[in-house]
Amino acid sequence: MGQRKRKYTSGAATAYISRKRAIKRLQLSLKDFRRLCILKGIYPHAPNNAKKVGKGSTAPKTYYLLKDIQFLLHEPIVNKFRQYKIFLRKLSKANHKRDPNAARRLKIHKPHYKLDHIVKERYPSFLDAVRDLDDGLSMCFLFATMPKNSVLKSKIINLCRALTVEFQHYCIANKCLRKVFISIKGIYYQADIQGETVTWIVPHRLGQQPLTDVDFKIMTTFVEFYTTLLGFINFKLYTDLGLHYPPKLEIEGQNDDDYCLPQDKNDEKLAAFTQTLQAVMNEQDADMIPDEFPADQTNDPDMIERAKVEQEEMKAFQSLFKGLKFFINREVPRESMAFIIRSFGGQVSWDKTLHLGATYEASDETITHHIVDRPSLENQYLSRYYVQPQWVFDCINMKKLLPVEQYFIGATLPPHLSPFVNEDEGEYVPPEKRMFLDGKTSLEEEDGELGDEESDDEDEDEIEESDDEDEEVEEDDDDDEEEEEEEGAKGFSEADLEKKYEKLRGKKEKKVSEDEEEEEEEEADSAVTPKDKRRKKMRVSSGAMEDSSRSARRLQQQEAEEKKLSVMMIPKKKKRLYDRIMTSKKKKNQETKKLQEKREKIDEDKRKMKRKQGKGK
Repeated sequence: MGQRKRKYTSGAATAYISRKRAIKRLQLSLKDFRRLCILKGIYPHAPNNAKKVGKGSTAPKTYYLLKDIQFLLHEPIVNKFRQYKIFLRKLSKANHKRDPNAARRLKIHKPHYKLDHIVKERYPSFLDAVRDLDDGLSMCFLFATMPKNSVLKSKIINLCRALTVEFQHYCIANKCLRKVFISIKGIYYQADIQGETVTWIVPHRLGQQPLTDVDFKIMTTFVEFYTTLLGFINFKLYTDLGLHYPPKLEIEGQNDDDYCLPQDKNDEKLAAFTQTLQAVMNEQDADMIPDEFPADQTNDPDMIERAKVEQEEMKAFQSLFKGLKFFINREVPRESMAFIIRSFGGQVSWDKTLHLGATYEASDETITHHIVDRPSLENQYLSRYYVQPQWVFDCINMKKLLPVEQYFIGATLPPHLSPFVNEDEGEYVPPEKRMFLDGKTSLEEEDGELGDEESDDEDEDEIEESDDEDEEVEEDDDDDEEEEEEEGAKGFSEADLEKKYEKLRGKKEKKVSEDEEEEEEEEADSAVTPKDKRRKKMRVSSGAMEDSSRSARRLQQQEAEEKKLSVMMIPKKKKRLYDRIMTSKKKKNQETKKLQEKREKIDEDKRKMKRKQGKGK
């Protein structure tokens, strides 16, 4: 017989290790162990059977995978942590001995560690880093707006501020911003960076009280890693786009020295987002750029046409505010509005005394839109529109310039709909969203057009019914004539029979005359020579650009036909599953109908209340 295996020597009991044992093996303090796990991306795991892992004990413990802890044994940062611990011990010893020269010498040779190798280790390719950029951007934008305290040093805040401004400048230069939404937490942004969607949130700049229930020491460790990651990404994005890094402005040297310190002048001008960045290559070097060819080349004409339509729509969307000049009033948040407007090709400015970077004054007559967030404004110009800030956000989310009548100063704004919610087929869509999608200016217009469509449908139904009735009447007349002929042959007088035969002869003569006319037309066509036919066929007409909306409709019709064919080709084995899916869709449609009815009742009650108030006045 072989030896019996001891208990807890294999399986899950050897795959996990407790935090206490891991700290003892690495010879680190709890603070350094937490920092190391955050930087390396190692997190605790909950085992399926805690009793086996705890070797019979059910006490609550924090467990890590043994492979992860063995992976940390060879990390070079561990040695830096130990060197830093020795540095602190020597520094305290020099301070107790009151030896300032030794303390100064120790601070000069203070040990530092870099996180470059960890970034390369966690993200082997650049696209992997871009995919994981959401949390890093949100954290950096959060720390850029935080006040300085005992834990948060000004160095960290300034670094986060500089990196976020660099990233926003790239979004402006590449025009990769896609969606914007205002919420209670902050402003949500979504950008398309080299085919990857990146979503982040920027908190509102308000006078917030300092938070006391947050462990800033752990958060600063995350920010330390995210700033290194964002610095790598910004450098790669700028070099791929041909821009100078660190960013430099094309036009410098404005007389703005009275408004800020000289060392902060460049940073403040970059944060204004009103000027373009300086490119590395000259005009001669631009001709040396190689042509880019698509990797996937298909011969499908539908795919090519669909790609062309999408490309045209994207170009129009990226230059949504091109040719428009905006002026931001004092109470409107400057940074977010300037970033959004510049990302879509618009020009923006504000009062010179508010911030650096103003390019034109409020008295400029070429301004098209003045953004105001107050109930009234004096000294208005007739050559521009005075709109509220929500107009800019709604235009971006709907991918077109909306009418400004609903966004005037003091007007009740329409609901700010989220662009991140995509309703599936059969789900409830709010009437405001349907209004924007259909291109209507108000809900009343939509209701009126819906009523017209219903009346048109009723008219069409009536016409079809009348046509059917006429056909039935003609069929009845033919049947009556046949019956009359039979009856006349049986027992009618000869005079009556002669009258009926005369009617039939008249009808036959009409048919014969029509046939003769058709034959004459055919003979005339045959008399025409083939040269004359060619001359008639060969005609030159002026060309016209194909409308993108028509091609999009054609593609939609083709997709609908393909869908019908695929449904018809479903085998019998899978037909049941398809029927179940369709029944669930029908239930969703019924639910959406109920919600629409509720909304219609609410709108009717509001209209009645308005009418009563109007009559009372």
